[in-house]
Amino acid sequence: MKSVSKRLIWFLVPLSLVGISLGLLLRVDAAISTTVSGMIVDADGPVHGASVRVRATTNQTYSDSSGAFTLGGLNPGEMVEVTAWADGYYVASLQVTPPVSGVTLTLRPYHTTDNPDYQWISPISGTSDKACGNCHPLILPQWEANAHGQAISNLRFFSLYNGTDISGTTQIGPGYLSDFPGTAGNCANCHAPGSAVDGYLTTDMNTIQDVITAGIHCDYCHKVGGVYLNPASGTVHPNAPGVSSQKMLRPPVGDNIFFGPYDDIPDPDTYLPLTSQSQFCAPCHQFSFWGTPIYESYNEWLTSPYATEGVTCQNCHMPPTGDTFYALPEVGGLPHPPENIPSHLQLGAASTVLLQNSVTMTAELVQNTGEIDVMVKITNTEVGHHVPTDHPGRHLILTVKVVDGQGQSLTQLGGPQVPVWGGEQAGDPGRAYAKVLRDIATGQYPVVSYWKQTNIVTDNRIPASMSDTSTYTFAAPPGGETIWVTVELRFRRLFQDTLDAKGWQTPDVIMEQVTEMKIVDPWWRYYLPLMITR
Repeated sequence: MKSVSKRLIWFLVPLSLVGISLGLLLRVDAAISTTVSGMIVDADGPVHGASVRVRATTNQTYSDSSGAFTLGGLNPGEMVEVTAWADGYYVASLQVTPPVSGVTLTLRPYHTTDNPDYQWISPISGTSDKACGNCHPLILPQWEANAHGQAISNLRFFSLYNGTDISGTTQIGPGYLSDFPGTAGNCANCHAPGSAVDGYLTTDMNTIQDVITAGIHCDYCHKVGGVYLNPASGTVHPNAPGVSSQKMLRPPVGDNIFFGPYDDIPDPDTYLPLTSQSQFCAPCHQFSFWGTPIYESYNEWLTSPYATEGVTCQNCHMPPTGDTFYALPEVGGLPHPPENIPSHLQLGAASTVLLQNSVTMTAELVQNTGEIDVMVKITNTEVGHHVPTDHPGRHLILTVKVVDGQGQSLTQLGGPQVPVWGGEQAGDPGRAYAKVLRDIATGQYPVVSYWKQTNIVTDNRIPASMSDTSTYTFAAPPGGETIWVTVELRFRRLFQDTLDAKGWQTPDVIMEQVTEMKIVDPWWRYYLPLMITR
């Protein structure tokens, strides 16, 4: 026992020495940590509440009521870039080598009025020395491939604007110019804001087709300095779509500005928290025509659990890709945590992956006497607005098919059927989910000509976090026979007759599919308890 105690003592002694050594090391490490301190001012004096940070890090503080700040946790002799930002100012920056005190960062206020004489910068690399893609080659391809980048070249849009087929050569189907010839409409407010900002109700989309700086481009979005929302409702004012609800702040001659999601990108950049909030998207994704709400994804989000949980449009539609640079290092880009760099994918209805991760679907089979019931439940699990949303031509079609061992469809005895406008699936067991508009003048429905006076006939789209359940009853085949049940949920961009007439080459996307096999129980199984009772 004594020898064991001695060994234990000798073991404990080194451990205690290690503890002392670690403590000394920690104290030494703390001793070599140093600070940068100073003042944040503007032309009139100290600025209170300015965000001050070591650029591209989370080492951040705020200036006090006297404009003073102190940043700690810095390594002596290691140069850092300190940035400062406050609302209404460009970001100021200064390179310093700690320890240092008496540092002054002077904030420069940016302009408060829009300059309509400003000339947009092209986003395309090499088109000028200021082209966005020159410094942001990772972001540019993402934008070029998304719906925003293609807003002024989307042939589907022009087929609806002009009332033609997809080639633009044959007049067919609904079209804004077919109904209101000689006018331009307000389509450009959202599809070509770079032009519509100076041409409200006078921008003919045909005159600016493929003019990239007329569309939704980098320089346009990063010149939006705010949005005009109704303070009582938190949503867009009626009859003010797109540019009408955006506060543009194009810079005066000789200056520039880029609003973005970072408070540490130096002048001529500045931080605008709005760019990371759903309100930034509201002007083009919430508006009505003739008093009928058409595009509603912002209001749908606003009344969903996502809004209270702080999940924004950008969280889902601009997910990080793992990139650590937003700009090339040679032009001043510094690595940021990848989760803090939103992509410009701006995913939407064209993304099969997004659609297939929007909802979940389950199917339950129950056999009763001579009948098979299929109960289908669809839940909007991943989308912060209704499914589907925005353009009223978009809809979902649910089909339920039950076949016997010979591949013959079982007779439907009960449950809904796909409506007559469901294209190839019309009349099949199932249902469709859509906002169905009726043309007030003709009574026709469903229509997509929302630029005319319409009202909503039905709207059974599935809100965020909500479910829809439907049941379908089929005649059961003889006992012992095997049946197969296939339930499909598909997304279709436009009602089938209009889609075909206009020649849109947009196949359905199968969002969810469930296949089940069941061996049918013999009929006497359901009567056996009754027979025994007798």
